[in-house]
Amino acid sequence: MKQTKRIFFSALVAAVGLPLSAQTTGTSELPEFQSEYISVFQYWQEHNIFQHLDLSVTAGTTGIGIDVASPVGEYVQLRAGYEFMPRFTKKMEFALMIGGKPARQYGADGNRVQTTFDRMNEMLYQFTGYDIEDHADMNGKPTMNNFKFLVDVFPFKNNKHWHFTAGFYWGPSQFAVADNTTASMASLLSVALYNRMYDKAVNNSPLLDLDNLGLTEAEKAKWGILGMIVPTDVYDVIKGLGRLGFGVGYYKEDVLDKSGNVIHKAGDRYVVEAGEDGMVHVKAKSKPFKPYVGFGYGGNLLKGRDDWKVSFDAGAMLWGGTPDLYVHDGTNLTVDVENIGGQVGTYVDIFKAFKAYPVLNVRFTKRIF
Repeated sequence: MKQTKRIFFSALVAAVGLPLSAQTTGTSELPEFQSEYISVFQYWQEHNIFQHLDLSVTAGTTGIGIDVASPVGEYVQLRAGYEFMPRFTKKMEFALMIGGKPARQYGADGNRVQTTFDRMNEMLYQFTGYDIEDHADMNGKPTMNNFKFLVDVFPFKNNKHWHFTAGFYWGPSQFAVADNTTASMASLLSVALYNRMYDKAVNNSPLLDLDNLGLTEAEKAKWGILGMIVPTDVYDVIKGLGRLGFGVGYYKEDVLDKSGNVIHKAGDRYVVEAGEDGMVHVKAKSKPFKPYVGFGYGGNLLKGRDDWKVSFDAGAMLWGGTPDLYVHDGTNLTVDVENIGGQVGTYVDIFKAFKAYPVLNVRFTKRIF
């Protein structure tokens, strides 16, 4: 064992001493390596990495915003910022239908003719004291806001005006919303009241639950004698008129309930009714992560001043497919419904046609350092 340790120790000394002896006796036979240390900041300075900072204000189809940019070499710069769309409204109109028939109809002479809706409106006025409009107005407004991270590449050595850009926008999936106007709320509540009566008529249910009114048995019997518990004649009229709602289009496929039963067949009319809050809501959604590709051109904003610049960008923000338009009842207008008419149909067709959002922006830039 001692002999083994002695051999191991001698080998270790020989291994350590070899370079030492080489330095003293064989320096001329071994190459000499020298390294020059360069700090990270010195390297960045020599290669123009993060040596400048530009602050910009932007305006265009993605809204107004602010971003900062810095070079990472002679031909590339990084940009990061935030943009939001100012709130403005665009009015749309949902037309009412009753029993599958339009509320508003015109004769051959162009004058409006009396419809089933007019008969229903007269009857409902006696209950509510309100005239129902034959349509409901909707106010659509954008809610778009996104963080962006972009990479600009300047491919021409002697012409730094042109650049190509790639990156992404990221923000909430909802980018627009539409709600009925305040002026339409009375009509929507009247529609909900009428449909409540229609459901009772179809199911032959009592008009009122007398047990919750604190009536005596004699009083309850009197209501029955007068035909007020199940007003058969009135119910027959209501059933003949049909259900009231906003005819938007037709179902593309069968709609099933949780048990797998068909509740709407393909080709049936899709009719929108107010939700539990008495209102109609539509939300436009896309993927939160949206890749971007584009190009741009820029130059000095002021003659002889390199610290002020202006540039223009054009490109496309990729939705990640067709955007979704969800009604408050869960129906997706861009997927579940077809042959949508009127103003609503025009907007739906626009959403379905564009798989990407066009980006046109102008950017005013000031160099900070």
